[in-house]
Amino acid sequence: MKQGRRPKQKALKRLLLRPPAKRRTVKRKLIILAAVLAADMLLVCLCAGAAADFLAPVPVSRAQAQSAQGGLMGEEAAQGGFREAEAARGGLKEADAGQNGFEEAPGGSGEKLIALTFDDGPHPVYTKKLLDGLKERHVKASFFLIGQSIPGNEELIRQMARDGHLVGTHCYSHEDLTKMTLQEASEDIERTNEMICEISGRLPDHIRPPYGRWSDDLEAAVGMTPVFWDIDTLDWKSQDAAKVERQIYKNVGKHQVILLHDVFDTSVEAALAVIDTLAEQGYTFVTVDELLID
Repeated sequence: MKQGRRPKQKALKRLLLRPPAKRRTVKRKLIILAAVLAADMLLVCLCAGAAADFLAPVPVSRAQAQSAQGGLMGEEAAQGGFREAEAARGGLKEADAGQNGFEEAPGGSGEKLIALTFDDGPHPVYTKKLLDGLKERHVKASFFLIGQSIPGNEELIRQMARDGHLVGTHCYSHEDLTKMTLQEASEDIERTNEMICEISGRLPDHIRPPYGRWSDDLEAAVGMTPVFWDIDTLDWKSQDAAKVERQIYKNVGKHQVILLHDVFDTSVEAALAVIDTLAEQGYTFVTVDELLID
């Protein structure tokens, strides 16, 4: 028994006899290790708490929810108002087939019909180029003429009539008819109609009101059919053939009546290029009266 205890006694003796400096070093290391472990535990707790806060759903009061819904509805209403304003500026009535006067295709045949319409002519150079291009392609279009542009361009109007195009009125001087008195507006329209009839031999039945501004009273007074549009190429603004083409391709298939102006060479170039492209895709080009609902 005495011999079995001797090793432990020797180890204890060595520890007690260890120099004080070495004992302090060991103690210091143990304190540092304990501090590091404590810091690690604290960090783990903090991270766990932050993660819980991040994943927890944010409470929303009923008032806040109603406010958010109201904001969304307000935004939708604002967007709807913007679209209505755009439609008004574009001269469109409500985009209902019965209201804007156009049907998807006669007899519901699914036929792909497009009506190219040209305003502000005739132009001595560009309208002639357009008419020759249309004749070469066996395509009919619709022209709405400015009375002031007719003198000196009578032969172009005769060519329109001979080639089977629709020849309509765009008023005498491109003024907003709704800002005139009913009598003034009627006289403006009738003056242009008489000029066209004298040259073509036919009194126009269709009118493209400048800026798309029209009224039921005016329609009753002159007895003409107003023709609006549902693809505005903005060709007068860009005067860029490529941009005009892109605007048409982007909307074709959804709409049918294309607004162009035959007083710009870029518009004529775009129109002829569009005809070549869409004809290959099975589209048929018609005058607007073929789309109008009786």
